[in-house]
Amino acid sequence: MRGRTWLGAALVLGAQLRALWLAAAVEVHTAKEVVAVNGTNQRLKCTFTSSSPVSDQLLVSWNFQPEDLSSHEPVFRYLKEPYKPPSGRFKERVTWDGNIERNDVSIIIWNLQPSDNGTFTCQVTNRPDVYGTIGEVRLRVVQKVNFSEIHFLAVAIGSASVLMVIVVTAVIICRQRRRKARDKRIEVADTEL
Repeated sequence: MRGRTWLGAALVLGAQLRALWLAAAVEVHTAKEVVAVNGTNQRLKCTFTSSSPVSDQLLVSWNFQPEDLSSHEPVFRYLKEPYKPPSGRFKERVTWDGNIERNDVSIIIWNLQPSDNGTFTCQVTNRPDVYGTIGEVRLRVVQKVNFSEIHFLAVAIGSASVLMVIVVTAVIICRQRRRKARDKRIEVADTEL
């Protein structure tokens, strides 16, 4: 009987420790997809929440996975201060745009190119919270801005409004002409009598 009590207590304690461990993890939040125009700059936003206060051991790692699924490339690191990559495609093209006090660890990629299409990952560790989610941002670099659905809707509503004004104006003009023609007929009939 004592063996079962010991086993039950161990299972309950294990479940509580697991729940506590999951609650102590860092959660990272990013946009899922970003579309940017070739040659422009783009801010890749990444924020985090942690059950612990931000420590001086906070580590931020940004990495890049190209669309062709070749090897991951380091983009940026932060440990007490920002560190730009010493080499690679993002050397001299990435800057820190975060604010640790606001749990913001965002970066800016400068002079975007089609070869920058791919997935950027943002990972944050804040001791003692070392485990947690990894934020992913899929970046699509396009040659020009696509005609979005909102623009299409705005053009459709604008066109419909203009068409409505033209129809109302035509109806008013037709009624006035009919009224003038009727008045003229009545006048001619009155003069004949």
